[in-house]
This record gives sequence, C-alpha cells and structure tokens, in this order.
Amino acid sequence: MSVDVEFDQVVKQFGPVQVLHGVSFKLQAGRTVGLIGENGAGKSTLMKILSGFESISSGSLRINGQPMVFASSRQAEEQGIVLIHQEFSLADDLTIAQNMFLGHEKKRGWLLDEASMQAEAAQAIAQVGLQADVNTRVRHLIVAEKQLVEIARALLRRARLLIMDEPTATLTPGETKRLFALMAQLKADGVTLVYISHKLDEVQQVTDEVVVMRDGQFVTREDTAKLTRQQMASLMVGRELANLYPPKAPHLPSAKPVLKVTGLTVPGWAEDVSFEVHPGEILGFAGLVGAGRTELFEGLLGLRPRSAGQIELQGRVVDLRSPRAAAQQGLTYLSEDRKGKGLHVNLGLRENLTLMTLQRYAHPLLDITAEKAALTTAVDDYGIRTGSLTSLASALSGGNQQKLALAKVLHPNPKVVVLDEPTRGVDVGAKSDIYTLIQRLAREGLAVIVISSELLELIGLCHRVVVMRNGRLQAVLEENQLTEQELITHATGTH
Repeated sequence: MSVDVEFDQVVKQFGPVQVLHGVSFKLQAGRTVGLIGENGAGKSTLMKILSGFESISSGSLRINGQPMVFASSRQAEEQGIVLIHQEFSLADDLTIAQNMFLGHEKKRGWLLDEASMQAEAAQAIAQVGLQADVNTRVRHLIVAEKQLVEIARALLRRARLLIMDEPTATLTPGETKRLFALMAQLKADGVTLVYISHKLDEVQQVTDEVVVMRDGQFVTREDTAKLTRQQMASLMVGRELANLYPPKAPHLPSAKPVLKVTGLTVPGWAEDVSFEVHPGEILGFAGLVGAGRTELFEGLLGLRPRSAGQIELQGRVVDLRSPRAAAQQGLTYLSEDRKGKGLHVNLGLRENLTLMTLQRYAHPLLDITAEKAALTTAVDDYGIRTGSLTSLASALSGGNQQKLALAKVLHPNPKVVVLDEPTRGVDVGAKSDIYTLIQRLAREGLAVIVISSELLELIGLCHRVVVMRNGRLQAVLEENQLTEQELITHATGTH
C-alpha cells in the first residue's frame, strides 16, 4: 500500500522554544522528495514527528487522508514509515544481525531464531553492498559501514515511506552510487522516499521534487528540474550566496615547517608517511574511506600505537603520547565524530569550550566568570547561533555544534590544527562560515590540516593536497594541480 502524507499547520515546541511554526505541505506517494534547509530549519524534527519519535504540539498529521498520532516509532513502522537517523542508533556491543532485529526479534517457540535472523541480515547487508560477517560486533565497524547497517536495517522493516537523513555523509562514491541504485529500485516498487541532504548535487540527481524549509517554516516546493543548485542554496539561507569558497589566504612557504612528520607508521593503517606543513598553509588530506587518513593522525596524536616515525613541532623533535600532550606542544585535533569525540553534548557550551584549557581558569578554584567571558567572545568570533549561553551543546543545530567544536580546539591557541571532516553534516550556510574561518586562521599564520572526503572542498580550500591510498602516501599535489580528476586518479590508483 502506498503512503500519502499531509502536514497541516504543524507546530513543535520544546519547552519555551518553538522550532516548527505552522508547517503545511504534502508528500505524494511513490515520489522521491528532497527535503532541504540549513541546520536548525526544522527538517529532522518534522521527520521525527512523521516517524513517531516526536509528538506534535499543535496542528495535524494525516496519513492516506486519516488523522494520525504516533505514540512511538514502532507504531509508525507498522504503517510502513521508517526513519534512518543522521546520528547512528546502533548498539556497539551487539552484532550486525542483533542490531538489525533489535526490538523485532524473530522467535521459534520460546527461543530466538538466530539462524533466520542471520540469514535475513546477510541478505539485507548484501543488498546495500556491505561485505561483512553479520556476527561482527558493530564497535568493530568503521563509520561508513555503520551507515550501511542503518540503511539495511530500514530495508528489513519493509518500509513504504523511507526517510533518509544525510545517508551519504560517510559513504564512498562507489557506496553512494549503489545506494542511489537501491533508491531507484525502491521507488519503482512504489516506496515514497524523503531524502534529507546538504549535498545539493545529490538532491539534484536523485529527487523528483524539492521542499525547502527555513527557520522552522515551509518556504516552497518545486520540481527538482526547475531549480539550479545555486537557487536551492539561496532558498535555504534566504539570501544570495556568493562563491562558497572565500579567496585563499596568500601563502609563501617559509624556510621552516611548523610541523614535519617523517616515516610515520601506524600498524595496520598507515606506513612510512612523510609530510610537512608551514605557517599560514592549508594542507589537505584526500583518499577513499579506509585510506588511513584519520588513523594516521590518531597515531600522530597518540590515540593509536605508532611503530615508527619522527615528529617535529616548531623545529623540535617531540614524542606525542596523547592529545593533551599534543595540545601543550601546540597541535590540536578536531575529530570527524562530532558528537562521539568532538563534544560532550550533555554539557553546556561553556564547559565544552574550556575543557582543553581548564588550567587557564583554575586558580585553584574555577573562575566561571572568566569562562563565561571566553564563551561570549567565542560565540561572536565563530558565529555560533544559540538561544542562550547556558544551553547544552545538544540544543545546538549541527552546524553550530561544529562551530563550538572548532572554537574548543582553537581555544588553546595552537600553532597547528587538524580538522577531520570539518563540514560533515552541516548546511551550506554553515559551510560557508567554516570555510571563511579556516581561511582567516591561515591568514593569521596558523597551519591548518584539513582531512575531507569532499574533493571540491579540498580544491576550494587548500594550498596543497596529500593523497593517500591503502595507508600509503600516493602524491602531494600543488595548487595548480588540484582538479577532481587528478585527486580521484591518485586516490583510486589509476594514475
């Protein structure tokens, strides 16, 4: 059975904060709809209402013409409505198969039917292109593999309306292509698809129509074919977006690099990698998922064991055993996992900002007044949009969480900062802000290293790009060599 959805004057409040302001539009059965808008526009909240994770404050939701109130996501799933969350909802200590049937276990008499669940799970992960044993514990999967498990789990629910929230944020081009083929098959089978993404090229590629939201309100709906990406971006932010990438900071390599790495080896992940970065330079790291970029820097920072290599910071050989030791030496790192490793989302903005520099504020008692002053300055400097300085980090939109995480790793005043996927899951407006900030840091003489899966991001930001493949350095490309084709051929080994 197909699923038609109508939102009628939907309002959602969290305490005194209203995040949806009378949203009204329809989702037609069998269509692929791109739902776009900046972080904080209300897209995810609206879809959580549709999928039973949140309740409506006022207004109504109609499914196939009938008013509907879901008390839980299970009730929504019984109607064929399934949401694949942007943030993973997997249990790390359970296996792939156990996660996929969690809360929906199959039984044979009094006992769990393990064989049946494992067989169905294996079939579902094969459908999304994940090559793994279904008895593997989820904690042993990389981020991209976890995303594929989430998608496969949704397929098992026999969805008639499938909502995907940033599904390709961690996927390789090959995995993304497979997902799009799967979406086309689901659409041919009559499934309605809602595709939430900040990647407007993907929205253009896979959707029939686009619904734009801004500041908790419905803005417009248009056939995708009638909108350019630039028009989509302008509708999202409510203003014309100039070139997304600001002019690059002028960079003349100095005689002495601020960070020089020689022969660094992280067992199982990176082998004999050497590079250097100079003050005022933005150095990119490109490569496919599994190339070893993140693991290389985790080894450099002491988060993983390293078996060889020399690290020089500001001309001195250093032995970094932990991120704290690295920060004390002038090197800080922003993890790609914003909520898992970048921020403590259940702490306040102030506590997050000063966590790496508590010694600066303890005399010996914590000087909260000075911390508050530092937060006020950071909110202004980094353009963090928050209703209150006393909010929890979890109350911020994704883009503003990322800005807070950036402020946190820059608060110790490092000489080198490593930014791992700095714009993953943030909207086009926040991306523009972050790109401007990165160029500002370079102009101020900071050495910036950017690890990114987005080739255009590396081309638009960086002075040079290091390309890795299978744990080894493949090439170092100068600015005049930076093209998508050049990066792809080195990353795939087809050069």
